[in-house]
Amino acid sequence: MAVISKFRAGFLLLAVFPLSGCLFHTHRVEQNPTIALKAATKPELLNYINSQAGKIQSMQATVDIDTSVGGAKKGKVTEYQQIRGYVLARKPTMLRMIGLLPIIRNTAFDMVSDGQEFKVSIPPKNRFVVGRNDLVTPNPQQPLENLRPQVIYDALLLREIDQDEKAFLENGTETVTLDKNHRYEQADYVIDVIRTRGEDTWLSRKIVFSRLDLLPNRQLIYDENGTLVTDAHYSDYKDYNAVLFPSRIEIWRPEEEYRITLTMVKLTMNLALGNEKFALQQPPGAQVIHLDQNPATTHGGGSH
Repeated sequence: MAVISKFRAGFLLLAVFPLSGCLFHTHRVEQNPTIALKAATKPELLNYINSQAGKIQSMQATVDIDTSVGGAKKGKVTEYQQIRGYVLARKPTMLRMIGLLPIIRNTAFDMVSDGQEFKVSIPPKNRFVVGRNDLVTPNPQQPLENLRPQVIYDALLLREIDQDEKAFLENGTETVTLDKNHRYEQADYVIDVIRTRGEDTWLSRKIVFSRLDLLPNRQLIYDENGTLVTDAHYSDYKDYNAVLFPSRIEIWRPEEEYRITLTMVKLTMNLALGNEKFALQQPPGAQVIHLDQNPATTHGGGSH
């Protein structure tokens, strides 16, 4: 009955307003015949993912960090001033990210993760937060407090297709907007990554390849319930030590409604990064907050 009611409602709208041009705006969406698209097979795309993942064992980057909070749920978007930061990553799961306050360049935050647990030091608030990556204590008033280093790691380093995953190729399309009156449909490739754990199987990731250059321009990461938890966009690829890597990475978290964009200022691949680079000590006198001791919900993603 619900379906029939929706159909009737839609039919009535069409019947009442067939000639009311002021209520509708039509724009043309067409193919762009002037762009030559490249072709690839599924084995070639999978080989790219796995070979590129194998080329990167560690990275050290100076980045500009842009952050915004809000969206449809909040009804507004708040953008924060760009800050300078540093990112260290080492496979299989180590990450450290430091953000500096504008102008004075004191530490705004310092967070580390070993893939299982994380620590975040916030000197301006004299707080030291520790917890597990797979537990979230949602705070709608402070969405950035839901940020986990593992989220950055999963979006930053496109990992290989492993033995617990199966990959399928689909031919997709994306709408490219030139301006408000000109849009066109452009074909792309989508690798669907299906993950299995025990008797459970779920869509873990979608990796989207542009057919202009056959490089990944988007990765969508899902939890075990099918919820999209991370939507990462990659652009402006550059050659860093013989490794093609995006110099701009935009990370959107739709559930918490926050967006973090990392723009590479300087990036070096495969330096030797010892364990001391990922050691974060509790500052004297800091308020310690154990998030895993509060009510929490299990939260999945692209990590193992």
